[in-house]
Amino acid sequence: MAQQVRGVVAPGKGQPVRIETITVPDPGPGEAVVRIQACGVCHTDLHYREGGINDEFPFLLGHEAAGVVETVGDGVTEVAPGDFVVLNWRAVCGQCRACLRGRPWYCFDTHNAAQKMTLEDGTELSPALGIGAFADKTLVAAGQCTKVDAAAPPEVAGLLGCGVMAGIGAAINTGGVGRGDSVAVIGCGGGGAASVLGARLAGAAEIIAIDLDERKLATAASLGATHVVDARERDVVETVREMTGGFGADVVIEAVGRPETYEQAFYARDLAGTVVLVGVPTPEMRLELPLLDVFGRGGSLKSSWYGDCLPSRDFPMLIDLYLQGRLDLDAFVSETIALDGVEGAFEKMHHGDVLRSVVML
Repeated sequence: MAQQVRGVVAPGKGQPVRIETITVPDPGPGEAVVRIQACGVCHTDLHYREGGINDEFPFLLGHEAAGVVETVGDGVTEVAPGDFVVLNWRAVCGQCRACLRGRPWYCFDTHNAAQKMTLEDGTELSPALGIGAFADKTLVAAGQCTKVDAAAPPEVAGLLGCGVMAGIGAAINTGGVGRGDSVAVIGCGGGGAASVLGARLAGAAEIIAIDLDERKLATAASLGATHVVDARERDVVETVREMTGGFGADVVIEAVGRPETYEQAFYARDLAGTVVLVGVPTPEMRLELPLLDVFGRGGSLKSSWYGDCLPSRDFPMLIDLYLQGRLDLDAFVSETIALDGVEGAFEKMHHGDVLRSVVML
């Protein structure tokens, strides 16, 4: 039987979010209903509210979540009622050309629940990244549920659902950071701070954190950055080169998503080095680089979509590292808030006051 629960809805472009009663249908084949315990307030949710993703309003926001599976539909074998899960926004199909070539993290046919959640009047909702987890319960494809150790607090576990996984994966999976490498991270918000953590996990010798905010630089240092650079006071490219023997970093991770900072990343890398874009740009942004420089510097220019992660592989591993005390995920939880605090969390995010506000349900 369909259930009515609370959810945070973005009704139109740039309009404040509001709590609405939403209808969650029973799970159909391949679907699951998850009782949400915690959901991080991610910049992508703000992009949705501002119309920066698409214009399919109204949106049911929230996607960086952990909770407990309540019910499952026919044919579901991945999870069962009672399982503690982290939600992911890329349910791997197993049948596309990427999956069949053994590269499921590039899956070209990821999917979401087939049924729609609605407002009380029947208006269909567009769930953010196919999840919609600023709600007491949500409907997802069962493949979007990744079972992890229930000993992890939900406010921490849920962070792997987006920003933290994107940053760690940008360093380890996409950037291929190895032992002894030099790494520069431009932008030390949630994704950039996680990139610093990922570079440390991978054994980088030098980790240069770059930002305009002293608070974010301090956090990056606490997570393993060996150098911090205030971009208000120093030229980013020249400084990175100075700190790397005049050469540039082996891997530069751009975690802002702007043409200006991407250009800095491009020129701050060593010859044959790697640039990884993990910051999310907006549709109108354009990049201009001399094609001769792209050719002459060699190396790789990569985009990291979700940290090139495979949730079934990466989420349990990272939770295990956290429980062993080897991965400081607690540092990312700046505050916990109630469901009605999302709009205020967006404002704090805008001013750089938090790494993550986490809604507790």
